[in-house]
Amino acid sequence: MDPPIPVSDPYGWLRDDKRESKEVFQHLEAENHYTQEVTKHLKGLQEELYQEFLSRIKETDYTTPRPRGNYWYYSRTFEGKSYTQYCRAPKTSEKYGTIDWDGSKESPILPGEEAYLDVNDLGKDKPYCSIGGISSSPSLKLIAYSVDYSGDEKYEMYVRNLETGEDTPIKILGGEQDGELLETSGDLAWGKDDSTLYYMTMDDQHRPYRLYQRKDWNGTEATDTLLKEESDDLYWCGVGKSLDGNYIFFEAASSETSEIWYLPTSEEKTTSEMRCIAPRRNKVLYEVDHGHGNWWIWTNVDESPNMKLMKAPARANCADDWKLVEDADGKTLFDGSLSRSLDSVTVLGSHVVVQGREGGIPRIWVHATDTKSVERLEFGEAAHDVCLGAHYEFDANSIAVHYDSLLTPPQSLEISLDKESGGERTVLKSKTVPGYEKDSYGCDRLEVLSRDGTTKIPISVVYRKSTMEKVENGERVPVHLYGYGSYGSCCEADFDSTRLPLLERGMIYVIAHIRGGGEMGRQWYEEPNGAKYLCKKNTFNDFVDVARFLVSGWTTPDLLSIEGRSAGGMLVGSSINQAPELFRVAILGVPFVDVVATMTDSTIPLTSGEWVEWGNPNEEKYFDYMMEYSPMNSVRSGARYPSCWLTGGLHDPRVAYWEPAKFAATLRHANPGSEHPVCLKMDLSAGHFSASDRYKYLRELAIDYSFLLDQLGLVGGEA
Repeated sequence: MDPPIPVSDPYGWLRDDKRESKEVFQHLEAENHYTQEVTKHLKGLQEELYQEFLSRIKETDYTTPRPRGNYWYYSRTFEGKSYTQYCRAPKTSEKYGTIDWDGSKESPILPGEEAYLDVNDLGKDKPYCSIGGISSSPSLKLIAYSVDYSGDEKYEMYVRNLETGEDTPIKILGGEQDGELLETSGDLAWGKDDSTLYYMTMDDQHRPYRLYQRKDWNGTEATDTLLKEESDDLYWCGVGKSLDGNYIFFEAASSETSEIWYLPTSEEKTTSEMRCIAPRRNKVLYEVDHGHGNWWIWTNVDESPNMKLMKAPARANCADDWKLVEDADGKTLFDGSLSRSLDSVTVLGSHVVVQGREGGIPRIWVHATDTKSVERLEFGEAAHDVCLGAHYEFDANSIAVHYDSLLTPPQSLEISLDKESGGERTVLKSKTVPGYEKDSYGCDRLEVLSRDGTTKIPISVVYRKSTMEKVENGERVPVHLYGYGSYGSCCEADFDSTRLPLLERGMIYVIAHIRGGGEMGRQWYEEPNGAKYLCKKNTFNDFVDVARFLVSGWTTPDLLSIEGRSAGGMLVGSSINQAPELFRVAILGVPFVDVVATMTDSTIPLTSGEWVEWGNPNEEKYFDYMMEYSPMNSVRSGARYPSCWLTGGLHDPRVAYWEPAKFAATLRHANPGSEHPVCLKMDLSAGHFSASDRYKYLRELAIDYSFLLDQLGLVGGEA
């Protein structure tokens, strides 16, 4: 801006892009030591919670096998092992029948089982290990996989020969770094055969932006070809392959605009260039799959409130040919109206499977391409979470669906696509939750009127029935309120066994489906009535309004805790600034709280792409608005803030570690001598997604929840 406006940043010295400053490390270690001192009396509770988490999971378990070629593919976990083992077994028939497994580590799930990738081996003696992607080659004799060993989301790539078990690292070809390990975004795809790989590299801002094709990847004539590069740093890019195997896709997209290029796999042996399906148009989003000679397109073209389903002949520059998909009676299936939102499309040999939302609930529709019929899959519980499972084969005669709810643990269902069977359903696998008695719990889906007097905010509520009976008798009980509300992402009414220790100590757990998410369609996210750009405060106002509703009848400010992660951490930070007296405890996981300082500086990884989410504070109207809600810049002096628990990861590329560190210091400085502690727990060996080791993750969660329960006075049981 001209003239520039100074922004106070007294803790700016905590920023160390290289993570090498001795002074910064000493400070973070001191923060961790302080947090340990504040919670040292909770060691027993932390162990108790950890054991409760463990008791609710089957440590030795497997996922539902799915077919690909001559194999069934699935994964396994083992008691005492931190990571997943990926397996396959020969397919002797189209159905594997009843799985005869004795529950032991040693026994195979299916006859002939082979472990083709054991992440426990990769992560041995490493503080962090996260798989970015695994892709089987067309012959199924090889896999390509990417792995991150630090949490910074920079991935090494390897190809494993499944006959020999030998790993070949993918290295840089030519130049000063010739022979060094290649650093990728984690996205990868095979070409038409086993000789060609596709991968993405990142720019200095940690943004995937270049798509390479590596031919003869393991031969003496290995070559890299740069197929596409996206120079506009507003656009995040990725690579994919159509399920029928005919096309490689390169997608460049911001949260408002997208563009997709394609390369037929039949032309990999030539020097063919990628072609554009439809050039980018401002604020037009589209995604594509291929099948039956057509592009199947879901898009908000012509300013539709939600995505509509269209198709066009599979050729370049076909925007003028896009036509709405209709049923046998000429009725449009998905017209982009307010009533139904569309999220993704999977094209199979005989059907097109559509995932979206209706009435705020996830839905799946199945469209038969021959009869043009469409059917919405129905489930018994009114509020639930459902999604399409993994599919590796285009010519599938059934689909796998994952289903759960606040009360029902996850299930895998197989639904027939055969017309003769009438959509027959088979429960392939139900997740076992030891000790869980479903009948002891209840759930509700309610609506809370926002302060604008017209918007109804959905909330999902789960509780022990005995706890809700107390509320019905006029007693106030502890409540935990969770929210996110950004990027159009949804918080689903799903099952989570780690909530059970809270419910069993007499808490009610509430998920607020606030604006900024996508629970009620894109209008719940976009301007002018959603929560984006200059409407972003709707997110925080909705959350506070839900909290006031809970205090009005179920709980009190001294018994109300709140939680959010990442952008949800910004939600919590803004909410405690707006109404600090309303909450007793706040958990801010890897919180995006230094909004103005971060969004002003495009040298920070991933920042410029966020300008189409929050606005660019280098423009005065966005700067002024952002300063009003940015948690770091809105802390109030002399207010009664709740006890705060902040977490961070040293290698986090999405929300830098210094954001929670600076916010903790700011809260303490504004309110010295507060009776409510502000604690920072910094993981020095992880990134944005916390511990990769599943046991370490549960131990960290036990520490988080022990602080929560202690501050609410629930350490000895119910309040």
